Amino acid sequence: MNHDHYRLPVSQALTAAYMERKDAGVDALYRYHAGTPQDWETRWQRLGASGNTRAAAADVASVLRGYNERFGASEATMRNIAALAEGAPVIVGGQQAGLWTGPLLVIHKAVSVIGAAKSAGEQLGVHVVPVFWIAGEDHDWDEANHAYVITAEQELRKLMATKPEGTRTSVSRTTIGAEQWEQLASELEQSLPHSEFKAPMMEELRQLSGECSSLTEMFASIMTKLFRSEGLVLLDADDPALRKVEAPMFRRMLEQNEKLDAAYKASAAQVKSLGYPLQAELAEGSANLFLFQSDKQDERTLLYKKDGFFQDRKGTVTWTQDELLRLVDERPEQFSNNVMTRPLMQDYLFPVIAAVLGPGEIAYWATTGEAFRALGMEMPILVPRMSYTLIEGTIAKNMAKYELSFADVMERFEEKKSAWLKGQDSLDIESKFGEAKASFESMYLPLLELAGSIQAGLTKLGETNMAKILEQIGYLESKTIDAYNKQFEASTRQLERIRLSLQPLGKPQERVVNMAGYWNRYGDEWLKKLLEAPYSRTGEHEIVYL
Repeated sequence: MNHDHYRLPVSQALTAAYMERKDAGVDALYRYHAGTPQDWETRWQRLGASGNTRAAAADVASVLRGYNERFGASEATMRNIAALAEGAPVIVGGQQAGLWTGPLLVIHKAVSVIGAAKSAGEQLGVHVVPVFWIAGEDHDWDEANHAYVITAEQELRKLMATKPEGTRTSVSRTTIGAEQWEQLASELEQSLPHSEFKAPMMEELRQLSGECSSLTEMFASIMTKLFRSEGLVLLDADDPALRKVEAPMFRRMLEQNEKLDAAYKASAAQVKSLGYPLQAELAEGSANLFLFQSDKQDERTLLYKKDGFFQDRKGTVTWTQDELLRLVDERPEQFSNNVMTRPLMQDYLFPVIAAVLGPGEIAYWATTGEAFRALGMEMPILVPRMSYTLIEGTIAKNMAKYELSFADVMERFEEKKSAWLKGQDSLDIESKFGEAKASFESMYLPLLELAGSIQAGLTKLGETNMAKILEQIGYLESKTIDAYNKQFEASTRQLERIRLSLQPLGKPQERVVNMAGYWNRYGDEWLKKLLEAPYSRTGEHEIVYL
């Protein structure tokens, strides 16, 4: 068997309620459900009737054609862009542009977008295009600048790009020079164990980095390379050419900002009334749009509203609505969405049948339902992304050796590890120390009673004394067990290697580890395994054995 199933717990209660359909109120928030085939038919029909509310498909396709050509897009991708120009519907999903693509969940989301597009196309009998939305407009450098890999010494190492000095601007506008790219490549090369695929992988990454000046460009280059055969279409949300196409929607968002604000608040109130916390709190007075200030080195500034004006958070700079509308017409690349308005912009650019989202995203999208309706639009179907755990052959063998299931590793690893080590104790150390403690207490307690009968104050002194002696016996016990277990160090290392592989930093593998370790070990076979794994519209977790 190459695959197995496991249900990862969902930390967001609202998302869990949506996925499991256990709350009619939550169903009403989202309207559609990914697991209902008829909803896909209905959404597709309604998209066909609302084409005049979106950007011109030919204009969007032209931008995407230019962007994807920059990174050497495949014929499959160009065919998909041609279909977009003819009005083909899309499945969209996205993520920040992390170093070397960031954690594995980014790859999982792309695989999910591709799987959802194929699934929808088969059901509807139409060409459905997979689109990956690179959130290059985001400015949180600390979320994007690193990657974790497991080193040759079986340690988790964090590789990190240093942010150049300057203002808080988008990841796409933050330049990384050739010297830092070489340093990052060298650190990756030194960290990874030797393999037959290492040299060609590093050569390719160095070649790509030589053509890139930002994390976003490198991300797009790698994703193009990885998904060439699948026709995945990429876009950068901070692409100036795309901003020109988006300008009319930015204008609507500014002109109807009060209406949108009321809509977001209404949806938030609905979520709270159902007893769920908000995944993304609404900042009081926020316009839910960012402005890149050209006079401040493109510093990305969240706009707020006060007394009929727009301003920065501290109120140090103020704009009238007319000034911003004029700027939208002249310099649309200075505007940027936040998490609340991004869903609206995606639906303006594309006929989105469904959006592939992570658990946190599904939760905050609940706050956008009324905003869609306020602009005469409709929230698409929300598809939980698939998640995967990759289990290498040596890890699988060691799990079998120590009789560990996947659930054992994820839910009770320390308990199982301790039980295994206790099972190796042929000297019965724990039992003998337990007997010694019990024997000591049985001899000491009568002495304690005797001392207390002579002077009451001696009882407390005796109890403290007894506790200290038991503590010292326990200390010797732990040292004895540690010394005895040293003969099982090889086994302990194997057990810890299992945990490091499947649950690094105490989190699911996909939330921490970067894909480079698997590319280094397996070439492109690891990705083929993911693409071949069963796909589910309801976001299952697949265990994939390599």
